[in-house]
Amino acid sequence: MTQRIVVVGGGTGGTVVSNHLASGLVSEIDAGDVEIILVSDDTKHVYKPVFLYVPFGLAAVEDGVRDMGELLDNRVTFVTNRVRRVDTERKRLVCQAGDEEIPYDKLVLATGSKLDPDAVPGLKDGAHHFYSAKGAEKLRDALADFDGGRLVMSVVGMPHMCPAAPLEFTFIVDDWLRNHGLREQTELVYTYPMPRSHKKPEIAAWADPIFEARDIRVETEFVVEMVDSDTQVITTRSGDELDYDLFVGIPPHRGDEMIIESGLGDEGWVEVNPRTLAATAVPDVYALGDTAALSIPKAGSAAHFQAFTVADRIAAEVRGQTPTKLYDGKTVCFVETGLDHATFVSFDYDHAPTMRRPSKPIHWAKQAYNESYWLTATGML
Repeated sequence: MTQRIVVVGGGTGGTVVSNHLASGLVSEIDAGDVEIILVSDDTKHVYKPVFLYVPFGLAAVEDGVRDMGELLDNRVTFVTNRVRRVDTERKRLVCQAGDEEIPYDKLVLATGSKLDPDAVPGLKDGAHHFYSAKGAEKLRDALADFDGGRLVMSVVGMPHMCPAAPLEFTFIVDDWLRNHGLREQTELVYTYPMPRSHKKPEIAAWADPIFEARDIRVETEFVVEMVDSDTQVITTRSGDELDYDLFVGIPPHRGDEMIIESGLGDEGWVEVNPRTLAATAVPDVYALGDTAALSIPKAGSAAHFQAFTVADRIAAEVRGQTPTKLYDGKTVCFVETGLDHATFVSFDYDHAPTMRRPSKPIHWAKQAYNESYWLTATGML
């Protein structure tokens, strides 16, 4: 009997795990003993880190988009549909189009994060962001019209994708304003909803001296309650107000509604064993990337490393072997510190973040990785 492995989600985690499974189970697939199906509601694969550069004219949205057909191993069956619910008792996916049902023996959930600006009154109309294609392009146009004033970069919701990106934007926009002769007439403000400037204390300790050296005002414990786009005023939960001329606010994120509808996670995040990434509530289900409720950041590199663990464990299981591969929490992130300098941070479950001195070579390395990411998605890196 053919064992069917179904992956839901065509982002980094879903694409990498599908390709790694296909390359690791070649003989089983060719013999008809295993089938791999990737289900996504979009025929495009989006590499979201590119959006950080769009507001500054350093990249176009199209640079971060490829057809799924270009990236998937030809042994993977690609299905375009929206999964409405997982019936874990019958081990079937209930899809939106045509009420199609897809049975599975092993299921991998890689449904990612969704932006939820409506969670904060006024945020959708009052704030720009760069976490989507449309948002990045609108922010590009707003920056082009900006001639000075108060520019606020605010982390509104947590957790959110790519936790380093708000820092990166702040440091890049500081350089960008200087290059455009606008820094002297601009007050640059960075806000964070925790008592420090970043969730990871080691990263906050690294960033704070840079903020001070660049005259960037930092407001911590700044929890946005509402935004008035007419008066251009941000109101916090404590009742404080901050007016702005340009507001860049990272919206709250939520998990996929399908996860909630399926009873796999109240907030759309799936509880998993942090080492095996197996769902704790039901058998034969894994979750990775943003979908997994883990203590580590919702970062693409984490999804990449997790995909190898999940693929190796499933491959062992379908062969009747004992899976031994574990995920150690490894996360590696480049962090731009301006237009031409960057650093990178690495950590795992057992080791605190380590920051490197920013340099031009590390910036070039990040740019090179952005170009070669597509090899990562195909499983070649």
